[in-house]
Amino acid sequence: MMLQAIGILLIFAICVILMMTRKLPTILALPIMAIGIAIVAGIPLISADKEQFTIAKDVLEGGAMRMSTAIAGLFFGGWFGKILTKVGVTRTIIRKAAELAGDKPLGIALVFLAVCSVIFAASNGLGMVILVGTIILPIMMSAGLSPVVSGIVLLLSNGIGVTFSVGTLGVYIDTLGLPLETVTAYSWLCGIPLIVVAVLMVVVFVKKEGKVRKAWAMPATDPGNGEKNVRSIALISPIIPVVLVFAFKMPLVPAIMIGIAATLLLSTPKNFVQVTSSGFVEGIQDTAGAAALMIGIGMTLKAVMAPEVSAVLQPIIKAIIPSSPIMYVLVFGLLSFLAIYRGPLNVWGLGSGIVALLAAAGMNPVAAMVALRLDSNVQAVCDPTNSHNVWVSDFTKTDVNEYIKKTIIWIMASTFVGLIIASFVVF
Repeated sequence: MMLQAIGILLIFAICVILMMTRKLPTILALPIMAIGIAIVAGIPLISADKEQFTIAKDVLEGGAMRMSTAIAGLFFGGWFGKILTKVGVTRTIIRKAAELAGDKPLGIALVFLAVCSVIFAASNGLGMVILVGTIILPIMMSAGLSPVVSGIVLLLSNGIGVTFSVGTLGVYIDTLGLPLETVTAYSWLCGIPLIVVAVLMVVVFVKKEGKVRKAWAMPATDPGNGEKNVRSIALISPIIPVVLVFAFKMPLVPAIMIGIAATLLLSTPKNFVQVTSSGFVEGIQDTAGAAALMIGIGMTLKAVMAPEVSAVLQPIIKAIIPSSPIMYVLVFGLLSFLAIYRGPLNVWGLGSGIVALLAAAGMNPVAAMVALRLDSNVQAVCDPTNSHNVWVSDFTKTDVNEYIKKTIIWIMASTFVGLIIASFVVF
């Protein structure tokens, strides 16, 4: 059994190294890791016994369906985001935010931080980051904010939005088997420390730039590209699914569908059918990569939760479970940087399997969920392997590593604050 444990941990390590060095994309690494772990644990490929846990039936087929709730939430969230874009709600919100902030760099940065956080809570992903970024980044830079600080504002708002995004809550529901009500109940605990630190970061960075900020000002651009604003009542559309899920405990898919219906009703686009149908197709296209990643996560979960694998790993996992509130804070705080590069504390990478094992070995699943979500803040804002970080870096003509250097200490600090609060509440 010791040799099997070493073999499984070696597979984990090899996959981490390959992902960190970008030799193997996560979308391929996770299924490969799932199969490798299963083989080392002695799980058969197929079996005549229908009750036997096998690689073909349980790891591959069962794993592909394991994250169905999260995948459905992603697809419908992508649909919602496309409709918000097509009817003009997103551009109108950004335009009004720019008008409200005027030409003061700090005011513009803080207003966009708040407004874009709401937009990303309604719908996120690379497509929405590109849409919002191509509008707000030139505005911020034309007001005198540096390219790096402008990019940080966008990344911070995305990180805050993802924390409250109804489309991404399903990953924690499927990974830990927790009810939606429990997952949503702790969103504020995970989000408020990040919000506070994000505001402090923006104030400090903008003040620090001081008088030299005008050196990189860009020509002003029209955030609406000449398009007309939608009626004001339609601007409440992005928060409708969020309110339904958080306040009324409605399941993810119905809440998003009501948000879609309300958006169409309040904005009344002329090409109603085309907007709805094309938005659905394009929304799935935008979220297909994340959905494929979730299929790999599901396979990994099925592999690590298999009886054979659990029997091998549980003695090791039990030994590293935090035994006190102080250890809970120290372990998940000091190691929060392991959420980047698809590491072992990244729910979109190896973390899904690790946290499931922690819960199976006796750790409070709510405490595990809160810790993973707080560590995920580091990944959402800082990770150089994120597609949205790479895009922001390219758009602002900045080295992608500049963003991790500027943000990681701040975001890790917000994670520590959240963990300290959580140690009294859930541990």
